[in-house]
Amino acid sequence: MKPEMTYIYTVYKEGSFSKAADKLFMTQPALSISIQKIEQSIGMPLFDRSRRPLKLTEAGEIYIDIINRMMLLEQEQEQRLSDIRELVSGNIRLGGSHYLNAYILPTILTGFSREYPGVKLEIIEESSFELSAMLADRKLDLTFSCNPAFMKNFERYEIFEDHILLCVPIEHKINEKYMHYALSANDILNNRHMQKTCPAVSLSFFSELEFILLTKGNNLYERANDMFREAGFEPKIKLTVSQLVTAYRLAASNMAATFVSDRLVRSGEDSLVFYKLYSDHTTRMFYALLPNREYTSRAVKMFIQYMLIHV
Repeated sequence: MKPEMTYIYTVYKEGSFSKAADKLFMTQPALSISIQKIEQSIGMPLFDRSRRPLKLTEAGEIYIDIINRMMLLEQEQEQRLSDIRELVSGNIRLGGSHYLNAYILPTILTGFSREYPGVKLEIIEESSFELSAMLADRKLDLTFSCNPAFMKNFERYEIFEDHILLCVPIEHKINEKYMHYALSANDILNNRHMQKTCPAVSLSFFSELEFILLTKGNNLYERANDMFREAGFEPKIKLTVSQLVTAYRLAASNMAATFVSDRLVRSGEDSLVFYKLYSDHTTRMFYALLPNREYTSRAVKMFIQYMLIHV
């Protein structure tokens, strides 16, 4: 990228000429003169100098958009050249929710790193909405989603399924009433809930319960509302939390019932009873999503192939 474009981009990122000059190891007057020459050549300013921090003018926004595109092209060029050299190296910037990063990806990331030690992994943890926006801006190489609204504009690959269960504190008296449907943590670990002979129960049977629900923006928030509508009742909401794992642990502490992924059940938890629900909303297919671009690096392709085999 040309030096003058580096100057413009650094001023934009730092929000001031003095900070940009320090980062570029040059004097502020020299940087200001360089920017002024560009502005004179196009006949309009790139920055609104009356604002603190500096703001881009309309012309400046055009420049930054072009610079971002050039940076992506340079990155793609390096990826292609590296792949031609057949080096098992590269960088993968991967985004995931806490559920994915803590319960699905650890063994995958560890195994992949051992097999391909030359590939540098960077993990970003945000909400599904934030990750989708980052992927659209090509700030991520890869993320995951089960939300059709998020994935429709991206290249995608089926990776894994999970299944949503209702979990109720074992001390609640309602478990005596529906003992025939109750499942233990060991039942879930042994995949009994996946067997056709395992009876499913209607969520309507649990209308008297208090619920811990996820906050709006989570996929399970939408699914829970759909299941409540199916069951024909408004839930009594005890608490809302942003993380699926938090809801699970609170239910285990006897606070209230909640919905949980079967992939969260990792040990013989004896403080909860689980129920397989009769609803199409309980099965989720997670996809690996890639940004729309002409070229996908060899490192990202290897990671997807590894996940398809080992997840």
